[in-house]
Amino acid sequence: QVQLVESGGGSVQAGGSLRLSCAASGSVASVNVMGWYRQAPGKEREFVARISRDGSPHYADSVSGRFTISGDNAKNTVYLQLDSLKSEDTAVYYCNAYLHLDGIRGIDYWGKGTLVSVSS
Repeated sequence: QVQLVESGGGSVQAGGSLRLSCAASGSVASVNVMGWYRQAPGKEREFVARISRDGSPHYADSVSGRFTISGDNAKNTVYLQLDSLKSEDTAVYYCNAYLHLDGIRGIDYWGKGTLVSVSS
């Protein structure tokens, strides 16, 4: 089991910045990838960014160049720096941890989410 707790959400004006944190506990050593997803009102949850255990990042096109994902293995924490925020970035942001089992099997763990609200 992996437990994830997000923090750092809030309200900000367009063009502003926020930094989200996700603290992981439990079977963290077994996690292969950690990432962030978001869900805006009335929309489906979508991928934002992920980082592999070797530190390789990957971003959705909509946030590339504005958001930065990073990790601190010693603290079992993943961060998402959100810069140049737009109103369309308003959403609940969820931390995700993926644990690969074998073949194509894996387990996804989710945090409860943190709200980011961007006003124009």
